[in-house]
Amino acid sequence: MQFRLPGRPLRIVMAGVFLLVIVPLLYVGSFLVNPPGEGKNVQLFDFGHGFTLTKMARDLEAKGIISSARLFIIYTKLKGAESSIKAGIYQFDDGLPPGEILRKMIAGEVATRKFSVPEGYSMYQVAEMLDTQGLFQKEHFLRLCKSAPFLGELGIDAKSVEGYLYPCTYDITPKTDEAGLIRMMVEQFDKVYARRFAERVKGSGLGKHEVITLASIIDKEAVVPEERPLIASVFHNRLKRGMPLQSDPTAFGGKVSKRDILRSTPYNTYVIKGLPPGPIGNPSSEAVEAVLAPAKTGYLYFVSRKDGSHHFSATLDEHNRAVTTYLKQN
Repeated sequence: MQFRLPGRPLRIVMAGVFLLVIVPLLYVGSFLVNPPGEGKNVQLFDFGHGFTLTKMARDLEAKGIISSARLFIIYTKLKGAESSIKAGIYQFDDGLPPGEILRKMIAGEVATRKFSVPEGYSMYQVAEMLDTQGLFQKEHFLRLCKSAPFLGELGIDAKSVEGYLYPCTYDITPKTDEAGLIRMMVEQFDKVYARRFAERVKGSGLGKHEVITLASIIDKEAVVPEERPLIASVFHNRLKRGMPLQSDPTAFGGKVSKRDILRSTPYNTYVIKGLPPGPIGNPSSEAVEAVLAPAKTGYLYFVSRKDGSHHFSATLDEHNRAVTTYLKQN
């Protein structure tokens, strides 16, 4: 025996289902895909550990990033995503659909800016980059780089952090300040140094600071990365003979004149013998590797070929001929 609802009651039931289920689903669906604005309203949110879903949703609504905290909470709970939201600092605008906002928080796509320190750059060049990119003021950054109390906190026994700002890419969040960035750079240096070089330096005949100082000079000289071990061999050979290093980058940053060579400074290796008192830049791991594993050569001189590479010589006569060939013909 079949049971059939009369036509009218069936229509009433279907209408009720539509009103109670389909309409709310359509409403939620529209909420998830349609942002409240055009992306002009940009806001930062610090959703730290212990932040509740309700507080997050209310903050998003209060700042105009979503149109309904209640619907955002309902959707998050329906997805079972409440426990998957990651703490952090987020940047959202009112042109993002709420569903995309939730996805970003589940993925932990926090607000960061990438900042890359090139190999060999000095702290002054790093400060200039930070200032140019609108991240930090170079004057404050450099003051911290030379702050004795701060250097003590970092465990650096030197007059500045020069040499210890490890060249790589860093994530800067809205909470990162100058001190925090310097700490990140030095901590990365410490990790790499401890893993790759600390034990080897002990048997090198040089101290940690001396290794970093020599590596910084090599990085400034080596336009062609493959020449680092050869340049290191020249400097090692000169140090063993008590000869001055005569490295242009220690005398002046750009093209070196006779006046630069004669300038008396603690860093001018045309004037002083041995190493300068500290690094002139922040060396790459490859430059440190070259210091600890230089090429085995009898070279004492090198001169630029003006194409980035160098001609290496074992005798002064050969070097003078190379200088004539590469520098004095033009």
